[in-house]
Amino acid sequence: MKVLVAVKRVVDFNVKVRVKADHSGIDLANVKMAMNPFCEIAVEEAVRLKEQGIASEVVVVSVGPGAAQEQLRTALALGADRAVLVETVDELNALAVAKLLKAVADKEQPQLLILGKQAIDSDNNQTGQMLAALGGYAQGTFASKVSVEGGQLLVTREVDGGLQTVVLNLPAVVTTDLRLNEPRYASLPNIMKAKKKPLDTTTPEALSVSTASSNTVVKVEAPASRSAGIKVKSVAELVEKLKNEAKVI
Repeated sequence: MKVLVAVKRVVDFNVKVRVKADHSGIDLANVKMAMNPFCEIAVEEAVRLKEQGIASEVVVVSVGPGAAQEQLRTALALGADRAVLVETVDELNALAVAKLLKAVADKEQPQLLILGKQAIDSDNNQTGQMLAALGGYAQGTFASKVSVEGGQLLVTREVDGGLQTVVLNLPAVVTTDLRLNEPRYASLPNIMKAKKKPLDTTTPEALSVSTASSNTVVKVEAPASRSAGIKVKSVAELVEKLKNEAKVI
């Protein structure tokens, strides 16, 4: 079984993002970048499938600038076999990314495609579902457990009412939730080995995919600042403040 894993380059989750002065977007100058945490979980799950003898090859793919090779090398150090970068400097929406991933999948012909359920920058939670729809793949989203039995994929999903297990025919798309696994750290020897693993680069034009978007970002603003909380001594005081200060009752 070949497994294709999508990873995204995002601002490190420990960094406090800043909005540009002209409100055109996020200031990325001298900001630490990292692999999207949900994508780390996706890579870890694919590597575990390989360690179990279920997956024969793990291919990681990213869509973004040339600097995204850093995140692909990280995925290679975690155990992936080779990487593909669809290089573009354009700001792409979820549908454009899904189209590019489908084009890569058409070339690679994986039996399983694993993505993080969402990226921590855009928080769209759309790409995996769109990829499944474009490719006609079965899909299991918000996965907290994945297993292969009898040539089929069993995915336990986290839903509002608890847990739901679905049985998927391959090829299939799985999007990972937080409780699926705990990603490992890359060891120094594996980091050195990752430098020699294959990393191919292509472009949207080479894949014959149009990434034109019908959406335009009008303005980006930081959330309104909030005042510090206070402690009250009694229920009566709490009710009084909710009524007269917060004016919510």
